Amino acid sequence: MIATLEPPAGAPTGNSIPATTSAPTPQTMGFVHSVETCGTVDGPGLRYVLFLHGCPLRCQYCHNPDAQGKPCGETRSAEAAFTEVLKYKSFIRKGGLTISGGEPLMQPDFVHALFALAKEAGIHTTLDTSGFVGQKASDALLDLTDLVLLDIKSFSPMTHKIVTGVCVDQTLKFAKRLEARGNQVWIRFVLVPGLTDNEKNIEGLAEFVAGLSNVARVEILPFHKMGEDKYKRAGLPYQLGRTPAPTESQIARAREIFAKYGVDAF
Repeated sequence: MIATLEPPAGAPTGNSIPATTSAPTPQTMGFVHSVETCGTVDGPGLRYVLFLHGCPLRCQYCHNPDAQGKPCGETRSAEAAFTEVLKYKSFIRKGGLTISGGEPLMQPDFVHALFALAKEAGIHTTLDTSGFVGQKASDALLDLTDLVLLDIKSFSPMTHKIVTGVCVDQTLKFAKRLEARGNQVWIRFVLVPGLTDNEKNIEGLAEFVAGLSNVARVEILPFHKMGEDKYKRAGLPYQLGRTPAPTESQIARAREIFAKYGVDAF
């Protein structure tokens, strides 16, 4: 279960971020949405999870709809953000730092700067992304990334467009780029009854994943309604209000399909 907590008190605020003209530095600024100090589901071990503002997708089951659109809101430097991470270093020594969103690659320089600081401190780094704007991730940034959590919302182009509002092509292209580079990847797929659970859709994804040599884990995430209250507070329509969570048998069937292609899914 993912919990989004308020950012630490006293962090700097602002409405704009100066464009970087050189390599990212500790002074590189970013828009921060929230943090989770002891996350257990966004990568291996106990993790400090930093959620960033900004996302080009409009996922129907998004649990941070207030992070959609262009990055905005509170700003802080990479150095200031990482100072907070270091306070938990003893707790996350067997886990690490995960940067999520929103879509963190909407702010690639900020992510790059944070990961550079993390590697200097000996902290494991994980990038949680849909891959839709994967072209914004430089090779230098990916060199600092120990693990990529790649959220493939759907393999069917039509279903992906319905679920997210965008095409799946860029995500699949990014997946192939990560394979060519040798970046370790965990694939994550949200199982939504009546939306992403079509067996042909799962078959297509399973076959695609089976063809990747760098996938260390596949996670089937059962649909939940954690973001529903946020939609209500923002006056936004929530389209999945009547959609149930998948049953154990539906989850088991999805795992069976992945197993058919030699992929263990959890």
